[in-house]
Amino acid sequence: RPQSPLAGALHALQEEQAKLKTRLQELQQLRKELRDTPQNNVPFPMPELPLVFRGHTRQGREEPKSVVSNLQICCPLPGGSALVTFDDPKVAEQVLQQREHTIDLEECRLRVQVQPLELPMVTTIKVSSQPSSHRVLVSGFPASLRLGEEELLDKLEIFFGKTRNGGGDVEVRELLQGSVMLGFARHGVAQNLCQISQFQVPLGRQQVPLRVYPYMSGEIQKAEIKAQPVPRSVLVLNIPDVLDGPELHDVLEIHFQKPTRGGGEVQALTVMPPGQQGLAIFTSESS
Repeated sequence: RPQSPLAGALHALQEEQAKLKTRLQELQQLRKELRDTPQNNVPFPMPELPLVFRGHTRQGREEPKSVVSNLQICCPLPGGSALVTFDDPKVAEQVLQQREHTIDLEECRLRVQVQPLELPMVTTIKVSSQPSSHRVLVSGFPASLRLGEEELLDKLEIFFGKTRNGGGDVEVRELLQGSVMLGFARHGVAQNLCQISQFQVPLGRQQVPLRVYPYMSGEIQKAEIKAQPVPRSVLVLNIPDVLDGPELHDVLEIHFQKPTRGGGEVQALTVMPPGQQGLAIFTSESS
């Protein structure tokens, strides 16, 4: 028996009601997550980044305390010192077994001290995060998308700048890794876009399904810093002012490469002559 037009319309309305109910539950869950997020302090461990000294230094008049910076640590080198980095960390251990080394020259002997090198490392940080009231994160870009950075940002600004798409005037835009951050001038636009969440955006010659998420901003509440040894490097101290820089460099390199002195292949060596001081710059091995 064929279905009457009234019954068909009723069935369609019931299906639409079920879809709206599901969507309402999704929005309520998103609202709950946004409300709960500002109170969360999220502790997480820092990734372990082995550091290596590659022979780069900075000259400086004052000797500061060790400085922690982005993906690098700057360690002060006082006058009359040297920093030696070996290919093999076991060689550094062998060199450190004898804290005083005697270096024989033609006219004299140099008595220098070696000691392990420790650097301040950030081991754990605690971050408080909260959603931005004016910014969103747009993601879901396919790998096959062939658009330049400016062209992509222009198209997104045009689409999300239209009120019929739930957007508004775009003040800030930035391409991030795999996503785009958009900042809006008017309050409420970001929240509205996050509630809609799913968009079909014309990019190039295709309609691309994109998702809009809250843009989270965070502040570091607490950071734990511990001194950790640099396994392949040793610090040489109390070097007297008897040789010029290049000659002293060669003498030290030859000495610490001798297996009879516990040495081995030297990867990098820098000398800070007496009366000068600077910074040894350590970077991650992957940089």
